[in-house]
Amino acid sequence: MTSLIRRMIGAAKLNPATYEEVEADRGATAQAFVVVFLTAIAITIGDFGAWDISLLERFLGGIVGWAIWVFFIWIAGVKLFPEPQTQSNPGELFRTTGFAASPGVLRVLGVLPMVGWLVAIVVWLWTLAAMVLAVRQALDYKSTGRAVVVSVIGFGGQLLVVWVEWLILRAATAA
Repeated sequence: MTSLIRRMIGAAKLNPATYEEVEADRGATAQAFVVVFLTAIAITIGDFGAWDISLLERFLGGIVGWAIWVFFIWIAGVKLFPEPQTQSNPGELFRTTGFAASPGVLRVLGVLPMVGWLVAIVVWLWTLAAMVLAVRQALDYKSTGRAVVVSVIGFGGQLLVVWVEWLILRAATAA
């Protein structure tokens, strides 16, 4: 448990050594999923009343949203825009990006009156910065700019999937 908390703090502090550690440690895969699970719980609580969806949908959205983001990062980062030294497998990417979700546990503070929305924005930007670092480390990029582009492409892919799901659900409920 202490290594999980230590790693979450290191990831949240944007410490590259923490990301290298979890990238190399295959045993950290379960810990990375715990971080994603905890973040999904925090989003579920912190975004309470923010959307017209159930708690289960909000919780699953946190987990599935991360998975979709990582999928698009994998495609963009490994298949479309690798650097010559890029060598990665899905496990390394899952571990580093799972720990990049660490700042998301603070999304629980979204319930605070009047400032909750601001906390959510700050934590989202912090998580994006952590995701860029995770991508840079997992894909062995020399360029942070490339990691930014790949992370944004991944996020765009996630938004596209969510938008298509929304259109399908909207059409299904209108019928």
